[in-house]
Amino acid sequence: MKFSTNRETLLRAIEVVTGVIERPSPANPLPVLANVLVEADADGLSLTGTDMEVELRARVEDGVNVTQPGQATIPGRKLAAIWRALADGTEVSVESAAQVTVRSGRRRFALATLPVEEFPKVEVQAPLGELSVSPDELKRLVAQTSFAVAQQDVRFYLNGLLLEVTGGHLRAVATDGHRLAMCTREGGVDGVERVRAIIPRKGVAQLSRLLSDGEEPVSIAIGSNVLQARHGPYMLTTKLIDGDFPDYERVIPRQSKHTITGDRNTLQHSLAGAAILTNETYRGVRLCLDKEQLTVQANNLEQEEAEDTIPVDYDGDKLEIGFNVDYLLDVFNVIPGETVQLSVSDANSSVLIEMPGEDGSLFVVMPMRL
Repeated sequence: MKFSTNRETLLRAIEVVTGVIERPSPANPLPVLANVLVEADADGLSLTGTDMEVELRARVEDGVNVTQPGQATIPGRKLAAIWRALADGTEVSVESAAQVTVRSGRRRFALATLPVEEFPKVEVQAPLGELSVSPDELKRLVAQTSFAVAQQDVRFYLNGLLLEVTGGHLRAVATDGHRLAMCTREGGVDGVERVRAIIPRKGVAQLSRLLSDGEEPVSIAIGSNVLQARHGPYMLTTKLIDGDFPDYERVIPRQSKHTITGDRNTLQHSLAGAAILTNETYRGVRLCLDKEQLTVQANNLEQEEAEDTIPVDYDGDKLEIGFNVDYLLDVFNVIPGETVQLSVSDANSSVLIEMPGEDGSLFVVMPMRL
């Protein structure tokens, strides 16, 4: 294998692909998993990185001159570090024999390689559903839900983001058992009753990285075992979590007795201030509602206290309810609107958080005893 190119031509592709690889460990014992598979043909280059659960492939054709087709596996992190260390605009040549040699001007780097045959690839089955979505819409779906994905929960199906496709919508849902986030885009796939995929946390993170480039639509294919997302020159393949996602519709309170409407920034700043003096272990805040005002209170084991009263639109009875302040702040951090609506029935009920006039997103947070 031998090719030449400009530093900038491959920089982004190398950084994206090496983002998925991991150092060898008991969980990933294969040394080749630390390498990137580089395949050169008459039309250009393909670069692939994988940890056997998530695979990222980049295809680069413009600006690459292949003089000898071939394949090689190259240590990914070292290749990325070398590429970043080169001067802007420099020409680079790469050649593989017993080693892989990277040359740029008077600089030369010789890297060890491993057999191409040892490089694993994620097996892909026929898709159950395919659709095309704009990167901005997919960013919104992921950003407004991924924060609620569980981390290393024994209920393994909660450690991923549910992507649901029907004939009428594309929906993302995440829950860790204490809060739920749901975001919906109208318009699904004609003829599809319902296809569901639980994307693991790492797959969600890599999908978010891909969406930073360009406005080209994202093609998504959902299979029984993997999901593939193609965006421009990049192809993400991620294995799916095998399990049944809980019936999220059952935990959404649809008939709450009380509704509170207020300015999102004011509520967010009030909660952030109270969070400073919460108990570091439980992170609880008390919300006290009385007519047209909301009082946010917090205290800790050092007998320190925080209190803030802000105006809201509320005309119900007096009500006190406790929440984990971080769960509320996570929601306010992803809500884009200026106004937010909270619906609750009593001190023991979950709160439903929505944006007035926006039907696409909703959030549910469980209460906590203080």
